[in-house]
Formats: sequence, C-alpha cells, structure tokens
Amino acid sequence: MRLLLVEDNLELAEWLAKILRRDNFVVDVLHDGEAADHALSLETYDLVILDLTLPGMSGLHLLRRLRGRNDAVPVIILTANASLDGRVAGLDEGADDYLAKPFDMAELEARIRVQLRRSARRADPIITCGGLAFDTKTRQFRLGEAPLSLTPREHAVLEALLVKTGQTVSKAQLSQTIFGLDDLADPSAIEIYVHRLRRKLEGSDVSIVTLRGLGYLLRHAH
Repeated sequence: MRLLLVEDNLELAEWLAKILRRDNFVVDVLHDGEAADHALSLETYDLVILDLTLPGMSGLHLLRRLRGRNDAVPVIILTANASLDGRVAGLDEGADDYLAKPFDMAELEARIRVQLRRSARRADPIITCGGLAFDTKTRQFRLGEAPLSLTPREHAVLEALLVKTGQTVSKAQLSQTIFGLDDLADPSAIEIYVHRLRRKLEGSDVSIVTLRGLGYLLRHAH
C-alpha cells in the first residue's frame, strides 16, 4: 500500500513516515500543498494523510482540487485545528476522517486500517487466498501456520496481488505501488520480486501466474 503524507512539520513528518514504513507501507512525504497537488495529479495512492495548514496551498484547497478531479482516494486530515468548524469544513470538502494534533499513533494507524478496508470494501481485517493470509492489523503475512518473511518490496508486491486475488495486476500498477517519488522506478525489477515470491510460495496452494502482455495474477490452486 502506498501512502502520501503531506505535512509541513519536518520533524513530525519524518517520525510518522518512519513508523508507517516500519509497518510495510510505501510512504511519500511532501511538505507543501502545491507539490502534493502535483503528485496527486500524476501518481496513484491508496490513502492520503493531509495537514490543513500548508505553505503554497492550504490543505482544504488541495482537498477541493483533489475531489474536483473525481479522485476518491481516502483522505485523513491531521491538523492542530480541532474546532468544530474546522472539522466540518474538512469533511464537507471530502475528507474521510479527521484527527486532531496531538494524537496517539496507535489511533492514527487504526484509522488508516479502517479507511483502507472501506476503500477495498472489506469487513474482515484478515485477507486470505488459500493458505496465504495477511493480517491488516499487524501488517504481517502467514503461509499456513508460519510467518512469511518478506523484504519491504516483496511485501508490497504480494499485498497488491492479494487484495486483487483473481484479477490481473499490470507491471505499471505494481510499479505505482512499490516505488515512491524518491525511488528510481524500474519496471523490470518487478520480475525479480515476482520470481522471489514464487520461490517463497513454492509447495503451497497459492501461485502467481504471468499473463503475457497483461501482468500478474494471484490464484488459489483448488
């Protein structure tokens, strides 16, 4: 899952990004509204964490432009403005949730999980395909009874395939998922990660199928 964090407090942004990356999210961090608006017009994200008080363009203006493009990406507002009017304004502009500073990181993580489940239309926090299971609370994979050890990018690729089990996911979509703004995106690297995942899934009832010219598909071998 790829998140965009828009926060002008550099220390807070660095702290948040570190924790979210530890949870196996791909996180892009931007510090002003105009840069974030540009990124959102070009990139695909699973969720946005948005401060309201930003240089260049306010969070509310950014949110208005985002929804004006019919982009339905979930947005959690994170701001020091905890007033009722501030919350109402943010929600009216299209925010999905609102958390006032200071906040508890565990609560933010829980709200992120809720929004990701809602956008995927999933009620169960455990996503499964055969013997493969992903716990969205702990952000950990299991294969059968054993934890599945993955690198961050292997994790991102497998998660992207699992949430769309039975559907084709293109290389371009996987690249959008695993490479951040500061990464040198190499679509050919996807083949390497898929190869490694296949080795780790060997002997199980789950496989990654290549559909030439289309992409990859995760399936359960019944």
